[in-house]
Amino acid sequence: MKKPLSWLALILFALLLWIIYLADTGSRLPLELVRLLPFQDKLAHLLLYGLMTFVLNLALELKTLNIGPLRVYFGTFAVTVFAVGEELSQAWLPHRTLDAQDLLADAIGILLFTLASAMVFRCQGKASGKRLSD
Repeated sequence: MKKPLSWLALILFALLLWIIYLADTGSRLPLELVRLLPFQDKLAHLLLYGLMTFVLNLALELKTLNIGPLRVYFGTFAVTVFAVGEELSQAWLPHRTLDAQDLLADAIGILLFTLASAMVFRCQGKASGKRLSD
């Protein structure tokens, strides 16, 4: 794992957790910050989960794992599991609303930034495709 990228991934994850905490507790702060952006909430979902995927994939040097016949990047898998879990948890929280469009924005961000991380890594000439267990 690359140290600077590892630290950046940790910082992004902490930021994401802070935003989720504020939203889960009914704080208006995340909403006020998001209103400054065009397409507001959906763009924020796409960028936050996408950037987290991008940085984590690069920090892990595109390590992969096998899920049945599929071989997926561990960073992409981890962020996807987290995003789905976080979105589904909103069904039980009084200040949140389970929204399929949020999940779709998360998925688009994860997909686009997965492709971007693969392109950046390969352009650097370091595409190893190592499995997580390697």
